[in-house]
Amino acid sequence: MDTQTLKHLNEAQREALEVAEASRETEWTSPSFVAELFMGKIRTNLIFPYPEQSPEDRQIGDEFMKQLESFLKCNLDPDEVDRTGILPPEIIEGLTRLGCWGMKIPKEYGGLGLSQINYNRAIALVASYCGSTAVWLSAHQSIGVPQPLKLFGTAEQKKKYFPKFAQGAISAFALTEPDVGSDPAKMTCVAVPSADRKTWTINGTKLWCTNGLIADVLVVMAQTPSKIVHGKEKKQITAFIVEKGTPGIQYPHRCDFMGIRAIQNGVIEFKNVVVPAENILWGEGLGLKLALITLNTGRLTLPAACGGMSKQALRISRLWGKEREQWGAPIAQHEAGAVKLSHMAANVFAMEAMTYYASALVDRGGSDIRLEAAMAKLFCSEAAWKIIDDLVQLRGGRGFETASSLRQRGEKGYAVERMMRDSRINRIIEGTTEIQHLFIAREALDYHMKLVGAFINSQSSFSEKWKSFWKCAFFYPKWYLGLWCSFDWMKSYAGYRPLSSEIRFVGKNSKKLSRTIFHLLLKFGPKLESHQMVLARVVEIGTELFAMACSCSKAISLIRNNPSDLSPVELAKIFCKQSQIRIQHYYDALKKNTDPEDRTLSKKVMNQAFSWMEQGIIPDDGAGFQKNSETTVPLEEKRRYSV
Repeated sequence: MDTQTLKHLNEAQREALEVAEASRETEWTSPSFVAELFMGKIRTNLIFPYPEQSPEDRQIGDEFMKQLESFLKCNLDPDEVDRTGILPPEIIEGLTRLGCWGMKIPKEYGGLGLSQINYNRAIALVASYCGSTAVWLSAHQSIGVPQPLKLFGTAEQKKKYFPKFAQGAISAFALTEPDVGSDPAKMTCVAVPSADRKTWTINGTKLWCTNGLIADVLVVMAQTPSKIVHGKEKKQITAFIVEKGTPGIQYPHRCDFMGIRAIQNGVIEFKNVVVPAENILWGEGLGLKLALITLNTGRLTLPAACGGMSKQALRISRLWGKEREQWGAPIAQHEAGAVKLSHMAANVFAMEAMTYYASALVDRGGSDIRLEAAMAKLFCSEAAWKIIDDLVQLRGGRGFETASSLRQRGEKGYAVERMMRDSRINRIIEGTTEIQHLFIAREALDYHMKLVGAFINSQSSFSEKWKSFWKCAFFYPKWYLGLWCSFDWMKSYAGYRPLSSEIRFVGKNSKKLSRTIFHLLLKFGPKLESHQMVLARVVEIGTELFAMACSCSKAISLIRNNPSDLSPVELAKIFCKQSQIRIQHYYDALKKNTDPEDRTLSKKVMNQAFSWMEQGIIPDDGAGFQKNSETTVPLEEKRRYSV
């Protein structure tokens, strides 16, 4: 990150970007299909053939899935869980007996040691049935203690905590604070070392810590004493393992939410909480980097859950599309209903292809999945919301009515209303859609930033600028010319039939996207990072291309295993056609949009220039209903409503 990029920002923005930049993974030591795609290359060898699960691993997953499905169907009432906001103790115990809290714990510590694919299959299954239970399990294992402990824990830490999790101990991840979401520079939770540095004392408040109220073990992010680097103060954020029962931990509030109502999420206060120095994970100042790397894999749980919910939505839509008749025909036969079902099916196929492609890369190792995982989260959370919204529309009033109410009046109680409430959070947690856009854009621009960074940095020395200039001079002319004078159209894509034209489209548009990014860099320079809508459109194009490639790879793999069933190709083709339309829309919006006018209008709205539009409402000041003691209700009115 260079000075030119920072000088137009205020101090708070500058500090936030510096902290975030310092926590990034700065090197690309392993291959990434998406990273190459943004540079105008389509590395087909990275995505073809589709990395299928081995028969042995699939059998392990199949057997576990049968046990898990049987237990949930026979013991768990998801509507009761939603109504009461409680996951019954007997369910937690049953999940413990099945080993669900140790799905990702290595076998040598007593866990199940499931592959990433089988773990995600399990989460998808649970999410299709009960969103709250899925969050209990995923928050514990995807971003809770097990994942960072597996990646960064010492041998002693693993030996101490892994067996506990395998036996049913539950964990949580404490990062967010009342005034700190995706901006860790504002973190106020602090940890101070003792004089001998054998212990650390934590003080602060954490918010929205899922599983936090019942967790046996927490990962707590806290600001530790700053370091001076090159004469400048550098903030340090460190991860600590904190055990339940440690004096000073308080739980003042459990949060209630629109959906996933049974999760144990709330406020946790740390008042002079003392932890031993050996409970630091990875090292001092590495907490935020630990969190970001952990999320690379942890994020894959969310698209898996979105896929499970979306498959359930597709099934209900199919059944209802046949059952419900309007104007003499089932609603699925009317074009408006048919289009919804088509988009649902095509997008579910793409969601599965993306999720399990990235999951297979985790199991196989040797790949950088930071962009693949982020794109899977972005695409699947948005697609799932659209799918479930279309399901509600297909169901009409029945989509708005609760499942229990439907059953009480003799109809099938599809839990569509609960599904919508449970799914809305997916566009927010583990990085909002807007944050995903910025994260992916920053990684996509990484190679360019490394080339031109010193050249446009006003603080760089003459020799540094000179080296940067020659790097750019040697790289860009040849690279840019190659984006235009490509002979990809002459390449044979026969090996990808019957989806060769779709793969050719991905290759062609990877170059067009790369050219577009370069043109935007020339147009906006260092200020490109502030044009968030421009970056969002670029990211959406890349995400669609990645989804197309995954879908085609998956479809080709399926028909090669079963040549008599061409339905995967049909799904991939229609998804690619739908995706191409969306891609063209994003390209058009880069050239013709109202972004400047929107920014101007927004400032006027914030300055109350249009406050006259707020007349005629009862203002909500956030205080809730306040009874006015001077207001009295006549006795006759009280009697009228006393029955």
